[in-house]
Amino acid sequence: MPAVLRFTGEAKDMTLEELAAFVEAARKASVPFDNPIRAELSMSGKIKQVEVRIGVGDG
Repeated sequence: MPAVLRFTGEAKDMTLEELAAFVEAARKASVPFDNPIRAELSMSGKIKQVEVRIGVGDG
């Protein structure tokens, strides 16, 4: 099973600050920039969770 970097909002939905922390963590983990990001959205379209595979992969 591949390693995954996963962030969720502290509250129900993610904030811009939490999304920025996810991007910073992905950069520090040397996640390739072309790796796809998976997002789980709420019924209202807000981001609840984001994840990306660490290392080379096709998603």
